[in-house]
Amino acid sequence: MSFDPEATGVIPRLSLPDPDESSGPDEDTPDTSDLSVPEDSSDAADMPGAEDSPGDDEDETTTTQRLPESFVVKIGAPPTPAEAEPETPAVPEEKAETADTDDTAPALKRPEAKPPVERKPPADAKPSGEAERTVNLRLPGGAKPARESGLARLVVEAPPEAPSEASPQSAAAPAPVAPAKPAKPAQKPQAPAKPGGLAGRAAQLVLAAPSWLPVLLTVEGLIMYVLALKVAPGPLRGVDPNAINGLGLIAALPLSAFAALLIMMVSFFVTVAQSTDRKFLLLFQIAVITFALHGAGALVATEPRFPTAYIHAGFVEFIGRSGETAINIDARMGWPGFFALFAFVTKAAGITDLTPILQWTPLLSNLLYLLPFVLILRQVVATTRARWFAALLFVLVQWIGQDYFSPQGFTFALYLAFVAILMRWFGRVEQRTEPLPEKGKIRRLLAKLDAMTPGEIANTGTYRADRLLMLMLLIALFFAATASHQITPFMMLGVLAACLLFKRTRLTWALPFFLGLVVLAWISYQTVGFWAGQIDAIFGGFGRLIQNFVNSSSGRIEGSDPAHAMVLKARLGILVIILSLAAVGLLRRLRRGVHDRMAMILLCVPVLAMGLQSYGGEMGLRVYMFALPGSCLLAAYAFFPNLPADSADVREETVPIRKRNVRFNPQLTKKLSVVLAACFAVLFAGLFLLARYGNEKFERVTTGEIAAMKYVYDHDKPSARVLYLVPKASPEVTPTLPWGAKDVEIVNFNGQAKVNKDPTQIQDAVDALKARDRNTYLVVSRGQVSYLQLNEGFPEGWGEKFRAALDASPDVKKVFSNADAALYTWKKFVKGTEIPDPQPYKGRGDPTTPWTPIGVAGLAVTWIALFGYEVIRLHGPERAPRARRRLLYVAIPAFLVAFGVIIERFIYIALNH
Repeated sequence: MSFDPEATGVIPRLSLPDPDESSGPDEDTPDTSDLSVPEDSSDAADMPGAEDSPGDDEDETTTTQRLPESFVVKIGAPPTPAEAEPETPAVPEEKAETADTDDTAPALKRPEAKPPVERKPPADAKPSGEAERTVNLRLPGGAKPARESGLARLVVEAPPEAPSEASPQSAAAPAPVAPAKPAKPAQKPQAPAKPGGLAGRAAQLVLAAPSWLPVLLTVEGLIMYVLALKVAPGPLRGVDPNAINGLGLIAALPLSAFAALLIMMVSFFVTVAQSTDRKFLLLFQIAVITFALHGAGALVATEPRFPTAYIHAGFVEFIGRSGETAINIDARMGWPGFFALFAFVTKAAGITDLTPILQWTPLLSNLLYLLPFVLILRQVVATTRARWFAALLFVLVQWIGQDYFSPQGFTFALYLAFVAILMRWFGRVEQRTEPLPEKGKIRRLLAKLDAMTPGEIANTGTYRADRLLMLMLLIALFFAATASHQITPFMMLGVLAACLLFKRTRLTWALPFFLGLVVLAWISYQTVGFWAGQIDAIFGGFGRLIQNFVNSSSGRIEGSDPAHAMVLKARLGILVIILSLAAVGLLRRLRRGVHDRMAMILLCVPVLAMGLQSYGGEMGLRVYMFALPGSCLLAAYAFFPNLPADSADVREETVPIRKRNVRFNPQLTKKLSVVLAACFAVLFAGLFLLARYGNEKFERVTTGEIAAMKYVYDHDKPSARVLYLVPKASPEVTPTLPWGAKDVEIVNFNGQAKVNKDPTQIQDAVDALKARDRNTYLVVSRGQVSYLQLNEGFPEGWGEKFRAALDASPDVKKVFSNADAALYTWKKFVKGTEIPDPQPYKGRGDPTTPWTPIGVAGLAVTWIALFGYEVIRLHGPERAPRARRRLLYVAIPAFLVAFGVIIERFIYIALNH
């Protein structure tokens, strides 16, 4: 019997209840018939270190008995004698061929409900002797098959002459086998007792708990969590901002919040442990957990978190107001795609205040990441448990904090969509069938890997029009990422090139050359104001793999605050644990004869970027973020490495060929694997709160700091400057205050004022203020003081003493003050000269070379030729070879000309400007 691969995550077993006990639903009678479909999957080795072994999906043991040949079952239209299916004997468990398979098939849809089919008795049979028997689909927990699996109810009718062999009691006691119509007398003994009926309904409700309990737990945990964070602080509830210390937000969260989060986790694993793919419920549960983890900051904070988000809002405001970019003000404006998009949206929608957008962007970004990542998971050969656990891990270990209102957070979603389209519409899965080479250890090893079962699903049946549309969307995503961020297009290009090298895409090498020229052209022609005098900043980190890693990881653990040092170590701990689990998962899949080449590509390609540039000491964080899809998928295989169940009509799935010896009870290992996965999930959730919100003491923005910046914007005509506090001068230090939200072209935030651990030594700060032009403000804010205390070892109470020393200084005066921030300016300007001279913003005037027009023409010709080549290739490898050859004859020289002009521009402009 075949089943729809989109129907459910398990091949259901058809159980035929005993006729003597057929009146009660979901009986525990182990009797079944040959209509039972043997399971093809088991989590026999779902515990790390355990081997796979054959096993059933259900907890109870079912036996198989044979019905007479006259019993025939078929789903669909009324059968004819020619349509009767042959009898399928049950397969003994010890001879099952699918020992390495799991109990769920991924991304399976429910089949359409079909009406019950009655098998008509022979013509010579007497109508009065018809007997009806019901075959129920047995599911774990006693759930109703018609509701849970969506499979049709099967009715089997047998002529009275044929005695049933399904139960030994049927021959001696044929009376309980009731006719189809007079069914009421059989139910009379159960009806009169009302208490018994209530008890029966309660029992049915308890048996149906797997269907409603996860939903109830999820909603209960969500409500409990929101109340725990939003109500006024009190016993076991509420969040007191004053309780936030070096550990971050986790120190101020009430115990009820942790209990609510634990309830959400339990509800998720209750659903995962079931043998059905309840994809909508699982997606809802993961979304709720995402809200609890990534939305905690928005629930607690009164103002949008993360100070750098405000400067990005300032870029959006400037583009919307002026209609141009400002790369001369900030290098990030050389990649204005993200800012221009939101400037258009806000202006078209009439939005003047970006505060709500800044507040909820982290949560919305992570919910957006789930959509393409789930599509990626649908393209791998894995069990339902492995896929959904990988999705949960992706939420739990994404602590980087680049999901705020930023180009990096936006382009990471584009990267995931790029990979999903590449795998779904242009994936290629080919398993080696040739004999292994006799010589060469490396060649033989690579050949063995090629001969393994592919870990990806082969896509068939897509229309050429669909592929053409997706190719255009793929290119559009790359263009958007190139115009918005510096690193993301290189990650996309690396994944595409790796897929071509390891034969995991049907695209050709024309596309990487096409896209690579897009990146080089954008840098050469659109970001001249950035790289003209900073060639070393772009290529200075090339090849420094180890140094860039140290600067991005252990080099950051410099704070003398012990609590905050634990936060930084927790982040490294998450990295070590997730990579260790990924290594275990990779080995367990290899032991099952599966080579997950695409997961390795997604994990390893971002690591290569570590040797390109330090990116201000943050390259390690970006590499970790881009490696998350591959690492989470492989880490899920550490607990659920088996392949999904196979069936004759499931084209998209495979099962390993070789068998495994039974070392452990498969039912025990299946349950232990779920328990271990749940324990690691709870561990990651706790570490996430510590790692993600460990900087909350200085990443949290207060209303007082916003008011101080508003004062600057109200007094910035015709220009103004702001000095922020630093322990030592460095170009890579970012102000820890909500800076640049407005008037980015006339308010300068590049000034630094050096401070000392002794709060009474203010002379360096006063001298920095004196050396600046008029209308310059020295800002002392709560966020800056907290940063100095946690990361630079400044003593407790330093901020109050420093402000008191500035108040007592005869050289400066305080122009604005509240509990969270204060502004100081120079006192001894001649009266009437406090307002500075105008400094109007000058637009871009990028230098060029005489060869630039020729390079632009070469770019256009190359792109047209390579795109035409790729489009023709979509129709098949043998389609129009002469036309493709001619396009290459045009593209190659045009590519060389365009590339040569780009190099010439780098050399000429760098030397002359």
